[in-house]
Amino acid sequence: MFKSRRFQYNIPLFIMFAPIIAYFLIFKFAPMGGLVIAFKNYNFTDGIWGSSWVGLDHFRTLFTNPNMLNILRNTLVLSFLQLVLGFPFPILLALMINEIRRSWFKKTVQTAVFFPHFLNWVIVGGIVITIFAQETGIINNIMRWLTGDSYPFLYNTGSWLAIFIGSGIWKSAGWGAIIYLAALAGVDQSLYEAAGLDGANRLRQIWHISLPSIRPVIFIILILSIGSIMEVGFDQVYMLQNSAVSQIADVISTWNYRVGITGGRFSLAAALGFFESIIGLILVLTANSIARRFNNGLW
Repeated sequence: MFKSRRFQYNIPLFIMFAPIIAYFLIFKFAPMGGLVIAFKNYNFTDGIWGSSWVGLDHFRTLFTNPNMLNILRNTLVLSFLQLVLGFPFPILLALMINEIRRSWFKKTVQTAVFFPHFLNWVIVGGIVITIFAQETGIINNIMRWLTGDSYPFLYNTGSWLAIFIGSGIWKSAGWGAIIYLAALAGVDQSLYEAAGLDGANRLRQIWHISLPSIRPVIFIILILSIGSIMEVGFDQVYMLQNSAVSQIADVISTWNYRVGITGGRFSLAAALGFFESIIGLILVLTANSIARRFNNGLW
């Protein structure tokens, strides 16, 4: 009787949640059936179920490809740099915004740092090229005026990596800070008042109150980020890459687009995507098992 009443009481919540369930079932779980083409010689004529079964042949083809090791290395390097260098920025940004006391200034800063998230990578790529292009870029125009020489920022591996990481941080840090700002909004303000009375300055209050309060959220975001370490955003890489930096800029997503979609080798692309998902699952399970030792696991 109690469970029946509880169910009836929560019916409005179930109705509100229904579109989310439908979204995941239709767009996340149902397409998983298409993974079977990774084990078939798929073609449009025979369709998914009519295509011939080839087992693990596509996986053997992938891992005997001499370029595959370089592609996997590029994917891991770019993802690792994004994680290590980019992960702290939303936290620091949220902490700084949280310290702003004037409401109008705080809203202005929030709007300014959130805005890049809503720009498409085509636009961001155009901005980057406008700034760093060797012939027409703003920075190189200034350098030529000062020194008489220009620098190939977009064609040198080191500077390209810095631009790639920096543009990603600029675009995503503000949006990522929203989660941490929401967590900081739930911190009991009396803790700051008590710490202030005890003589703690703002930095000590951040270190001993703000950061410990959002630590569970930090662990959750970190686990999810580690789970997607094999995924490098296609849009960003595709817009910023060029032939001069292909040795570092060719990753799984661009290879899948070039060989799988443009080249029509859908089964090969599905096999690589399946491998990528398996590695992501292993990383999530590993990261969660480590986080559980600190009582901050997802489950």
